[in-house]
Amino acid sequence: MPEVSTRYEPGTPCWVDLMADDQQAALGFYRDLFGWQGEVGPAEFGGYAVCTLNGRPVAGIAPKMAPEGQPAPPTVWTTYLASDDADASLAAIGAAGGTTLMPVMDVGDTGRMLVASDPTGAVFGVWQPVEFIGAQVVNEPGALTWNDLHTSDVPAASAFYAAAFGIEVAPMEGMPGYHGIHVAGRPVGGLVGLEDDPPGTPSHWQVCFAVDDTDSTVDALVKRGGTVLAPPYDTPVGRIALVADPQGAVFAMITAAR
Repeated sequence: MPEVSTRYEPGTPCWVDLMADDQQAALGFYRDLFGWQGEVGPAEFGGYAVCTLNGRPVAGIAPKMAPEGQPAPPTVWTTYLASDDADASLAAIGAAGGTTLMPVMDVGDTGRMLVASDPTGAVFGVWQPVEFIGAQVVNEPGALTWNDLHTSDVPAASAFYAAAFGIEVAPMEGMPGYHGIHVAGRPVGGLVGLEDDPPGTPSHWQVCFAVDDTDSTVDALVKRGGTVLAPPYDTPVGRIALVADPQGAVFAMITAAR
């Protein structure tokens, strides 16, 4: 049975979403690749689509929207960190040196959210659940399984997330240069420098989806117009590939080591 989440400890990645130039094309691509089901949502929520896997929410896909006179946001997957109090998180983010990009707002009866960037420039969201906790299936093929922060300043980023969310960062054994992100003593993500990213890559959060077979899923992605940025390779935790969808949104996929 899929692993189902019922509550996320504050600071844990709990949701991911994509702002796409062509929402319908993105919905079709991820349906074919991961088996997601999703339809354009109500106009009052900007058409935001909550995609499901086996009937349970797994990720969001929305059309790009920008305030008048502002440039459209980039086509990227955004990681949201759980919070019990979005207003308190906003204050903590500011006190720790972060920058608010979108202040706290209510999302109907589902929850409250904000968007911010850490002191190294990595953008992330914060989600305070009311009726919607976030992803209800994780760590299963087709679902979110990991979130990595790629940062230009590991000590500064570590200090920020510790101060703002109580996240603990510690080197991961057997993986030089890679740090584990822990919430309440449980590993929930990773933190790494930009040394292995292409020159000029800004700090960013990267999402990783679990798959049954990394190689065959990469083949399927290419047939559907995606791009391979790093071909499948083996790591101590599983076989990983870095890819982009046809609209340029970058994500990783992994078949976990058994």
